Amino acid sequence: MGKIAARLTELGLVLPQVPRPVANFLPYRVDAGVVYLAGQTNDIDHVPHLTGKVPTDHSPEVAQQAAHICALNLLACLNAACEGDLDRVTTCLMVRGFVNATPDFDKVPFVINGASDLFVALFGEAGKHARTAIGAATLPRQALVEVDAIFRIRP
Repeated sequence: MGKIAARLTELGLVLPQVPRPVANFLPYRVDAGVVYLAGQTNDIDHVPHLTGKVPTDHSPEVAQQAAHICALNLLACLNAACEGDLDRVTTCLMVRGFVNATPDFDKVPFVINGASDLFVALFGEAGKHARTAIGAATLPRQALVEVDAIFRIRP
């Protein structure tokens, strides 16, 4: 068992299956040691787990948990891109998070911490990243949160 796989177990986390794209795109693309991960919503077993808007339908804390689910879905894709060896990850370069929110909701960065915190907990310093957090008018299938990411990996 690799170091990152052991850390997942230590954190009590199990990676889901790689989510199926809902449109004409790939879940990830690897180019010159960089993995571009397509946006993942807070689906569990290919079904939207939480839908609606923050804060009218769900609290920021619940939305943060949705961002954590997005990060797990991203990690499943990253694991596939790394051929099952997450120890190949050297750096999380960028995370972008989108929250299905009302126009006046200003705690979008707090919500996306649900993804960022997981990457840092799993990869340590290598999990720290640049980030964008945006409130959105709507997301695919009314998902509460969507997150994408870019990682650098070793060959």
